[in-house]
Amino acid sequence: MKVYFFGTCLGGVAYSKALMSSIKLLQHFGCEVIYKKDQTCCGQPSYNSGYYDESRQVALKNLELFKEPYPIIVPSGSCAGMMMHDYLHLFEGTNQESRVKEFSQRVFDLSDFLVENLGVDLVDQGNSTRVTWHSNCHALRIARCVDSSKKLLRMLKNVTLVELEREEECCGFGGTFSVKEPEVSKAMVERKVNDIISKDVEYIISGDGGCLLNISGALQKMGAKVKPMHLYEFLAQRIGLV
Repeated sequence: MKVYFFGTCLGGVAYSKALMSSIKLLQHFGCEVIYKKDQTCCGQPSYNSGYYDESRQVALKNLELFKEPYPIIVPSGSCAGMMMHDYLHLFEGTNQESRVKEFSQRVFDLSDFLVENLGVDLVDQGNSTRVTWHSNCHALRIARCVDSSKKLLRMLKNVTLVELEREEECCGFGGTFSVKEPEVSKAMVERKVNDIISKDVEYIISGDGGCLLNISGALQKMGAKVKPMHLYEFLAQRIGLV
């Protein structure tokens, strides 16, 4: 199966290991991965800030770039949600609506694609460990891929997944929100980190780079020893791909 891989901005800037791990997971389970070197943003930062015309320009560039009828795999529920659902709102009632609908139907969060489309079975090769999981807002409420992400973690026989009390609460990143409202963002991430610390885990796992950057910075400032790791880097390590 040929698939496109959309790496995301934060993936390229801060989580290259997670991107490589994502590609290796797809290849391991039988996919031929096409990575377009001139790919760019999904358009969510401008969309969330109200720059709808600019967001449409970004979306149309992506439609042209990923024009072959292959699945478009995204290792982030946030960006996947933008491309799956928010693109439809941007072009509703325009002459591009049907074209955008066809595109959006080909977009998949990676965890959903691994579970629902490829039917993977992960064979854990790692030592026993305890982890907890942060659900980013878009993955939870827009892409709705959290169940698949947690299902992949539960496939790992030597990994104990400990649920957070505040799993569904925002970590305070919210893209431009953390810049516009730094005091509120700080309070939110500190509450999230206190919940993480209380669970006595080795890792905090998430499928979103923005949330991980925010949480990892707070963990460091608060002197916590919990290790932040992107979901797909963690999975690839556990099954011996990296």
